[in-house]
Amino acid sequence: MKVPFEGTILSVKARIRLIRSFDQIPTHQYQGYSLVMSGKVGDAARDFKIAIGPKAHEKHRFRIGDVVSGEGEAVPDPNTEWGEFYKISGLEVHKRGPSPDDAPPGPDGGIAPALEVYRANGHRRLDRDTWARNCAACPWGLNMVTEIIVDHWNPDRKKYRFETHCYGPKDCPRYNPGKPYRVPGRSAGMVYVDDDVERSSQPFR
Repeated sequence: MKVPFEGTILSVKARIRLIRSFDQIPTHQYQGYSLVMSGKVGDAARDFKIAIGPKAHEKHRFRIGDVVSGEGEAVPDPNTEWGEFYKISGLEVHKRGPSPDDAPPGPDGGIAPALEVYRANGHRRLDRDTWARNCAACPWGLNMVTEIIVDHWNPDRKKYRFETHCYGPKDCPRYNPGKPYRVPGRSAGMVYVDDDVERSSQPFR
């Protein structure tokens, strides 16, 4: 059942799923974008997140301060989506936020770029406390659903968690990598420590 919503955008984030398999280089699914909003869902006033496709963002170029309405379905499993609502329909922009159409992405907002830009930049791990404290408005700082294939011989064995990563420039003064992520293997005690070595040469802009 679809639920109506209306609210003001607080941030625009890329919606990228990270897929891990022990010591393999992570792969990605570039799914679209998430709008973090404050407003009403049904009759309840609260903050919420909606998941949209890349075409919707390409059309509207969402930014902080936009007032948006529509309706969507609650995601069936909150462990596999950062957003709360998806399959959005009737999406309308009622009022524009203050950023210009060409505002570059940065710590305080701007327009989230095309998913191809995220793909080209690649990601680095980002300390979760730093993300929560300093990266709320930044399109580069993401809280990503991470699908872990526990046993690559039995790919149906999966775990899910959320990891914070940055797709932005290396010289951002707010950036803090935090501790490497630990990836479980198929046997008890098997752990791979991902210290981003494979991605150290990525051309962050």
